Amino acid sequence: MRESQRPQILEAGLRVAARNQGAAITLDAVASEAGVTKPGLMYHFPSRDALMVALVEYAACQLERRMAALLGGSDGTVEERYRSYVQAAADGQNMRAEWALWFHSSCRAELQEAWSRHLDRWLLIPEGMPPARRARLLTARLAADGLWAAQASGVGAPGKADAAAIVAHILGLIGEGGAE
Repeated sequence: MRESQRPQILEAGLRVAARNQGAAITLDAVASEAGVTKPGLMYHFPSRDALMVALVEYAACQLERRMAALLGGSDGTVEERYRSYVQAAADGQNMRAEWALWFHSSCRAELQEAWSRHLDRWLLIPEGMPPARRARLLTARLAADGLWAAQASGVGAPGKADAAAIVAHILGLIGEGGAE
């Protein structure tokens, strides 16, 4: 039995997304990048929509794996999960592709749902959390998203030293948790 070309195709899709910031994610472009025929690609992904959902799922899984690795396999506290999100978003191996796919998700509910399936458990803030603590977590997440977008797009991207200082500042916002 022949090994599935699905992972090879998804990796190729990430390269296409990164190179073109998602503008040219077509079946033809991904098939060409993967070194497969368009019918070969369509065996796994019968439409562009199916390919896009699979690419978002794949990118979200990679981000989730990086966060889990930072936590060393534990579920962690809400603050630890947020710290892992900040670090994974700032240091992502597929940052440009992930950001392009995130951007595409803004207009498509099925793509938003794919991100949510993987990130909601990491970013869930428990009910009853004190407002100041909740605001710090949300501010940290939104700052990390902004850093991610700047680094991935190249628009207003900080240099390496500034990015490290920004990450340290964002992590400082998260704090250790506990009562307010």
